Amino acid sequence: MQIDLNADLGEDCGDDAALLEHISSANIACGWHAGSAETMLQVVRMALQRGVAIGAHPSFPDRDNFGRSEMQLSPGTIRAGFLYQLGALDAIVRAEGGAMRHVKPHGALYNQAARDPALAAVLARAIRDFNPALRVVGLAGSRFLSACRTEGLAVWQEAFADRGYRPDGSLVPRGTPGDLLNNAEAMLAQVDDLVRRQRVLAVNGESVPLRADTICLHGDGPRAAEFADRLRQHLAAQGVKVSAGK
Repeated sequence: MQIDLNADLGEDCGDDAALLEHISSANIACGWHAGSAETMLQVVRMALQRGVAIGAHPSFPDRDNFGRSEMQLSPGTIRAGFLYQLGALDAIVRAEGGAMRHVKPHGALYNQAARDPALAAVLARAIRDFNPALRVVGLAGSRFLSACRTEGLAVWQEAFADRGYRPDGSLVPRGTPGDLLNNAEAMLAQVDDLVRRQRVLAVNGESVPLRADTICLHGDGPRAAEFADRLRQHLAAQGVKVSAGK
């Protein structure tokens, strides 16, 4: 068995260097919800040194709310801003001798695109036009990934080690009961279900089928790197290889 472990980095709120020792893919903030050009450069260099796959983590223009505010913008505005962020990170990665491997929208942009077919189509076409070889990371079973498949893009279905799920396979909204798993044992059990049984237990106890190609570890928790290390050891003991593939 094999699984990719990804984390959102370059957001100036976690220990990126420590997390990079344990993950296989890094989603780097492109400055619109967090981070900066200098931070992007620093994280790109660290990721390249460790052989971690690099991806863009673009968002709505929403630094005040860390990209978590939903927005209703015109398709042209969304496309322009999305391409702007992809291009910024791609330029840094190329200048450092690497290649960008994937794209994963952030926050409200990620969640809106998961359920809004029009927004999903705009993002999918932008990725196709920018670089059709990029892999797209999105919520498992979402409309965003369906739109990306329609555009001929390779997709990776994402699940979360520390987020609660509803019976329909969507995430429990942040700030509501059951949104986050707060202890390592519960997170390890959820990852086991995802990797070995291709399912997740919803907040109501229902078993929901879910096939994940990559699992996200949030890097802004006080013990994020410690949990990432523990998870890598746990997966190794279960015979599960952690890799971003080719």
